[in-house]
Amino acid sequence: MRMPRRGLVIQARTRWLLVGLALLFSLVLLMYLLECAPQTDNNGSLPGVVGESMGKEYYQALLQEQEEHYQNRATSLKRQIAQLKQELQEMSDKLKSLQEKKSPKVNGMNYQGTKEQTSNDLLEFLHSQIDKAEVSVGAKLPSEYGVIPFESFTSMKVFQLEMGLTRHPEEKPVRKDKRDELVEVIEAGLEVINNPDEEDGQDEDDGVGDRQLYSENDFIEGYYRTERDKGTQYELFYKKMDGMEYRHVTLFRPFGPLMKVKSETVDISRSIINIIVPLAGRTEAFAQFMQNFRDVCIHQDKRVHLTVVYFGQDGLSEVKSILESVARETDFHNYTLVSLNEEFNRGRGLDMGARAWEKGEVLMFFCDVDVYFTAEFLNSCRLNAEPGKKVFYPVVFSLYNPAIVYASQDIPPPVEQQLVHKKDSGFWRDFGFGMTCQYRTDFLTVGGFDLEVKGWGGEDVHLYRKYLHGDLMVIRTPVPGLFHLWHEKHCADELTPEQYRMCIQSKAMNEASHSHLGMLVFRDEIEAHLRKQAYRTNSEAVG
Repeated sequence: MRMPRRGLVIQARTRWLLVGLALLFSLVLLMYLLECAPQTDNNGSLPGVVGESMGKEYYQALLQEQEEHYQNRATSLKRQIAQLKQELQEMSDKLKSLQEKKSPKVNGMNYQGTKEQTSNDLLEFLHSQIDKAEVSVGAKLPSEYGVIPFESFTSMKVFQLEMGLTRHPEEKPVRKDKRDELVEVIEAGLEVINNPDEEDGQDEDDGVGDRQLYSENDFIEGYYRTERDKGTQYELFYKKMDGMEYRHVTLFRPFGPLMKVKSETVDISRSIINIIVPLAGRTEAFAQFMQNFRDVCIHQDKRVHLTVVYFGQDGLSEVKSILESVARETDFHNYTLVSLNEEFNRGRGLDMGARAWEKGEVLMFFCDVDVYFTAEFLNSCRLNAEPGKKVFYPVVFSLYNPAIVYASQDIPPPVEQQLVHKKDSGFWRDFGFGMTCQYRTDFLTVGGFDLEVKGWGGEDVHLYRKYLHGDLMVIRTPVPGLFHLWHEKHCADELTPEQYRMCIQSKAMNEASHSHLGMLVFRDEIEAHLRKQAYRTNSEAVG
């Protein structure tokens, strides 16, 4: 166990305070220079202001407005300084009171050893909270309902699962305490990276001048989740613009000050992803998928292998033609086509795709032909899966039927313009577990898919539960770079009652938002109301 990094919170607030004071000083100096600037000989008016008197009045009003703004800012900074002083005093008083209560007195003097014991007891308690939380190792859970998902965030936005009727799938943090929390966490991660301890793997000979320093602009993405009886866990990723090496920092707030759990360097420059897609028919959708694959994987990422497992003979030649055409045009040959002359079974297709790989360990991304992903998502896939330690189950943002979402337009916009996180355009598909990133050895160790599951749905949930029952960590979080494109669903009569229910549920959820479905349900009532309104308007015009 190690001592927590002290003063992170105070350092963060002090840094912002110094920046604010420097800004205030610069602006006051600018005001002084403007006030003392010599007048021109012709007393010309300011640009955009007609007449000499108007120019002078505008100039004076502008100075007065700026002066009021900086006075308000100075008052705000003074208030923050006073608040910080008060908080420091309260913390000092509480610590002193705690030490006095637990420290026995010898001849009227507090025993120093007991003070140290009190501090050690507090530290031991905080570390015990980290040990109890699911931070370093996975916790065995009875089902998917026991998982506490992460929420993802960047420096500007938060991507959240629990929306209700007022929250949105993508939001800027509105509450000040949430904004301050995320800013504090990002700065705490920077403090850990820029001032490493010996255990972080930093060579002692490396001076500050030789070490690459990171800033807020290098923050890429983060995830956080709260276990209500333990604390909040933060996973932070930083990267320089021109590099492929990521810095990963894990922080934990055990309902107290932030404590560092680990800091490490993650090199993903050689991490190959085997993207496995099971397919039967749907050749038009596959052509669209390959267009996205060409743009993201071949032109941008360049570290992928594509495995297509095709069921049946109908459409197989067209799929071969699409793959060969892409290979000729882009000189991309890292793909495998597995042909199975049998009925479609998603679990079997993914299982065959995983076993078709013969080059040892590899990171796999189980994907569907209707999924659109970005290069940033592929890096998130690499960062959140680790062999023998964790698997990544991202939550996909599922797009609604564009014919309903964009009903007011003549035709829906191109797919690329539909990729937005809005309540009326789609939803976080938190009941779907089909898209996942995991290493081949982990997949084979847990036994892969249940191949007895036939037809639509169910196989992904069984695999997900296997990981929940094991020791690996399951990273479950919404990610902004993964979309499920809308397509017509058909629920076959051959499905079991449970599968048919899941299929109908998925079909209903995919069609439109709550408000759009309501407009469809009450369409006749709305049209009747509009006719009455039009009749009343025409009657008043005639009268």
